[in-house]
Amino acid sequence: MTVIGVHASHEQVHPSALLAAVRRAEEVGFDAAMSSDHFSPWSARQGQSAFAWSWLGAALEATGLPFGVVNAPGQRYHPAIIAQAIGTLGAMYPGRFWAALGSGEASNEHITGGGWPRKEVRNARLRECVDVIRALLAGEEVSHDGLVTVDRARLWTRPDEPPLLIGAAVSEATARWCAEWADGLITVNAPTERLERMVAAYRDAGGRGKLHLQVHLSWAESEDEARSVAHEQWRSNVFGPPVCWDLDSAEAFDVVSEDVTVEQVAAVVNVSSDLGWHAKVIREYAELGFEEVYLHHVGVEQERFLDVFGERVLPEVRS
Repeated sequence: MTVIGVHASHEQVHPSALLAAVRRAEEVGFDAAMSSDHFSPWSARQGQSAFAWSWLGAALEATGLPFGVVNAPGQRYHPAIIAQAIGTLGAMYPGRFWAALGSGEASNEHITGGGWPRKEVRNARLRECVDVIRALLAGEEVSHDGLVTVDRARLWTRPDEPPLLIGAAVSEATARWCAEWADGLITVNAPTERLERMVAAYRDAGGRGKLHLQVHLSWAESEDEARSVAHEQWRSNVFGPPVCWDLDSAEAFDVVSEDVTVEQVAAVVNVSSDLGWHAKVIREYAELGFEEVYLHHVGVEQERFLDVFGERVLPEVRS
C-alpha cells in the first residue's frame, strides 16, 4: 500500500506549529512525514526558516512516524557533519529516518561566502559527499581531498543499519544520474507525462529502492480561497531550473514573482476545493509507481487541512 505522508515546510511555518502539525498528522492517519532543510525561505511572505535537524529530533521523539529530510551536503554543510547527524538520528530511531541528498540552491548555500558553483560542479561535489557519508556510516575512517576535504573523520555513534540515502531530482538527467548511487528517488509533482519520464529514467538506469513524490497542493472550502492561498504563499516557486537554483535571496524571488498569475501557480500546485479531485490525483500518482507520497499544503494554516484530509481524503485514497 502507498505510504501517504505529510511535508513539514520550515520556510512557512514556525517550528513549534510544525511540531504540533506532525503530531496531528499522526493522530488523523498519515503514515509518515518529511521535512525541508532551508536557511532561507522562498519569499519574505513565508517568513520562517528554522534549523531542520534540531526539529527532526523533536519530531521523531514526539511521534511514532518515520521521517525524511531533503538535504544538500557540500557547501553549507560539511558531509562529515551530515553523516554524524544522519547516524545519530538513525541510532536513536532505528528504521524511522531517511535523508534525500541534492545539489542545493544558492538561496541557502551562498551564506558560506564561497561562491555558487556551476551545476556540473555541484553534482560532482554531491557525488563525493555521498561516498564520504556512506563510508562514515559504514564505520570507516575517512580522509578525502577533492571538491570537499575530509581529514581522518570517524563516526563513533552509528546505527546498526545505515539510513537510506535517497536521490533528489527534478530532471530526467538527474534522475538517471541518481540511479548510480541512490537508495531511492524523490521528485516533485509534475504533469503525468513528465513524471512517467522521470520514473523511466531512474528505473531504466538501474535505479533501486522506492520512488517518493512531494506533492504541492492548496485546499480550502472555496475555490477562490484555495487559489488565493496558493498564490500568496507559493508564487515564488513557479520557476524551473536554473532560476530556482541560482537566485540567492527571498527578496530576489519576490521581485521576479511580482507578476506571477494565479494560473501560473496552479500549473505547479494542485489547487482545488474538491476533496474527491485531490484523492483522485493522489491515487494517480501511486499508479505511476510512487510508493511514498508526501502532501504539502502550501498554506500556513495546517490543522484544518490535516483534519479534513485525514477524515475524507486518506480513506478514499486507500480504498
